Amino acid sequence: MPVKIRLQRHGRKGKPFYWMVAADARSKRDGKSLEKIGTYNPNTNPATIELDVDLAVKWLENGAQPTDTARAILSYKGVMLKYHLAGGVKKGALTEEQAEAKFQAWLDEKTAKVSDKESNLAKAQEEVKAKAFEAEKEVNAKRKAAADEVENEAIKVKADAKAAAEAAVKAKEAPEDKGPQSIEEAAEEAKEEGK
Repeated sequence: MPVKIRLQRHGRKGKPFYWMVAADARSKRDGKSLEKIGTYNPNTNPATIELDVDLAVKWLENGAQPTDTARAILSYKGVMLKYHLAGGVKKGALTEEQAEAKFQAWLDEKTAKVSDKESNLAKAQEEVKAKAFEAEKEVNAKRKAAADEVENEAIKVKADAKAAAEAAVKAKEAPEDKGPQSIEEAAEEAKEEGK
């Protein structure tokens, strides 16, 4: 029976979540599996991978063939290195302690790289938030300036209307100056005043 180490899809539409399983090569993608080795969540940044390294090495030693994606994940988590070192121990090129020391050194270096990436991502997110905050401040300042300008314009219009109303009231209260409407009327008025 040919055995494959592959990903089995779970999760909802648009949000995949995978189990890494050892399964018969003839079974369906999401069908019956022999054993669950770990999980892979590509929705997070960086992707979350939980893997039983020793169990994966056991399946590789028993002849299981990983798919391309599974091989990349196994290599990322150090399973392929540990499998390679285990082969060296079987051949006598390394001792168990040397192989474990090499694997631990690689694992420490890998965790340092991952933590650096996580810190860089966190810094980038903070920078994006800071830029968005500054942009929002500018927009709010422009809105406030525009609102102040509209308010000043409204105050000016009210003052002009008030002045016009006061002028109209004064015009009604003031005695009307009866000026001559024509030359003839003016001459008549002058005659009457002369009498």
